[in-house]
Amino acid sequence: MPEMPEVETICRSLETYLTGRRIDRVEVLLPRQIKWPSAEEFAARVEGEKILNVKRRAKYILLELTGGSTLIVHLRMTGRLVYHADAPTTAKHDRLIFRLDNGAALVYADTRTLGAIYCLRLGEESRVKGLQTLGPEPLSAEFTPEFLKNICAAKHRKIKPALLDQSFIAGLGNIYADEALFLAGIHPLRTTDSLTAREIEELHRAVNEVIAAGIKDGGTTFRDYQNAEGQKGSHQDHLFVYQKDGEPCQKCGQTIERMVIGGRSAHFCPGCQRGETL
Repeated sequence: MPEMPEVETICRSLETYLTGRRIDRVEVLLPRQIKWPSAEEFAARVEGEKILNVKRRAKYILLELTGGSTLIVHLRMTGRLVYHADAPTTAKHDRLIFRLDNGAALVYADTRTLGAIYCLRLGEESRVKGLQTLGPEPLSAEFTPEFLKNICAAKHRKIKPALLDQSFIAGLGNIYADEALFLAGIHPLRTTDSLTAREIEELHRAVNEVIAAGIKDGGTTFRDYQNAEGQKGSHQDHLFVYQKDGEPCQKCGQTIERMVIGGRSAHFCPGCQRGETL
């Protein structure tokens, strides 16, 4: 699933191409991927509108339109949002095509059709429940060591699932949570309230570090993720533990392991991430 660095990379590209462009026509190829309003009303709200801004909140892409509506895209597992300078012919997994006033097209494609698209007017924000409960993002002013200390102390839960909780920290997913725990030297089974002040500071630093590195590398691509120009990221070439189980740790040489915690995989080094209390 695209995480914060991937979505940020997409938004930075889209901002260049889309700001000030008018959406002349919308082709809805799979109506059920539009979650609000109906496909017909969606097209009516979007067609003829100019794109004022391209923004991101956690893993959501937000296109602000001139009429006051906001187009929201949540890519989930296999969604892709790609800008084509020359309007393309329809491909197999294309689900929605925005035809622009300059002859270009913005294409939403989704192999497994798990993504979600909305067009919200003022007062309809509750239609996207995940947006209402997001915690602060890495690299933001709100995400401080003190904030992390307080939320870790407030509950007794395993640290890996906690990092994946978007109300805890917004934008993190499996890849960057595993990498941050490795850099901080924290075992994924540690509980949040067992972390020391030093470990929390290290985790805060590590979360910001892995997110910044992911953005710098244009995201992580294993299979589906592409940026807005259809290109792959390169951060997969710089990972320490994620999907490295069975390989030697780059730091200590011990074999990287994988376990399942709360239904999600966790990759870690048993040598570097022993922790103090399990």
